[in-house]
Amino acid sequence: MNALELPLHAAEERARLAGIEPDRRDVLQAANTLVVRLTDDLVARVVVDRNGPRQGMDWFSREIAVAQFLAERGAPVIPVHPLIPPGPHEHAGYVMNFWRFVQAVDQEPDAAEVGRTLAECHRHLSEFTGDWPHLAILHETRSLMESSKAEPCWSGQEHALLVRHLDAAIAVLSSAPRQVLHGDAHFGNLLPTEDGLLWTDWEDTFSGPIEWDLASILWNPQFLDADTATVEAIRDGYGEVDEAVLETCFTARAAVMSAWYPVLYPLPHAERMEKLRRRLEWLSAR
Repeated sequence: MNALELPLHAAEERARLAGIEPDRRDVLQAANTLVVRLTDDLVARVVVDRNGPRQGMDWFSREIAVAQFLAERGAPVIPVHPLIPPGPHEHAGYVMNFWRFVQAVDQEPDAAEVGRTLAECHRHLSEFTGDWPHLAILHETRSLMESSKAEPCWSGQEHALLVRHLDAAIAVLSSAPRQVLHGDAHFGNLLPTEDGLLWTDWEDTFSGPIEWDLASILWNPQFLDADTATVEAIRDGYGEVDEAVLETCFTARAAVMSAWYPVLYPLPHAERMEKLRRRLEWLSAR
């Protein structure tokens, strides 16, 4: 049996319970999470890695709450599907949620629009009143560094480097102004569509300084690609931020991205390993 058959079947069954008959199985993504288009306008997102680092449904619930909140205000996000209760749902042992299909277009996102749409989401989220975990990804990463999954992956020097930067960032950012954020605002979670540039994948949403999301979208173009034009356009589109907090977030983002490599990329190709080497080198110089 195909490894995707069980989660696909579970998503189809849950759609039928809502009165929607699937008429296709267009797999859009197949990794730790399966993303599959089931009808003209229905997309299911199913957690396939049931033994992964995130258990339960709290993180899915936060993602849905934020996406709904933003969509209701006309923010540039992919909305949940209107004909299925928002969930998250658990069916046949799989956790899932359902989204409205949007048609992607084959074009690079305009950098200024990236900054503008992120700022628009932040403006709306400044009014969000949910009790979100503070600096969640930093604390989660700090715990990861002490887990058995991290032990064989890092030299003693590398482990100490990542822990030092995580601890320092948590200490500084704990007192910075906070609000609900995207949490993982990189280009892979930004989709150019026929409806414009839309943000997606809010599963890492947490409470923290807005500079965290800006650092997340800027990190690769600024420090890996030396793409000054893109960096300046994003920043112009976004607007003013606290530069000292942004610098701390750059360091924190590099530490978080590095620490999760063994979990996200157990068999990394050469290009990924080179990016990791450069991040660790950058952190060593801080």
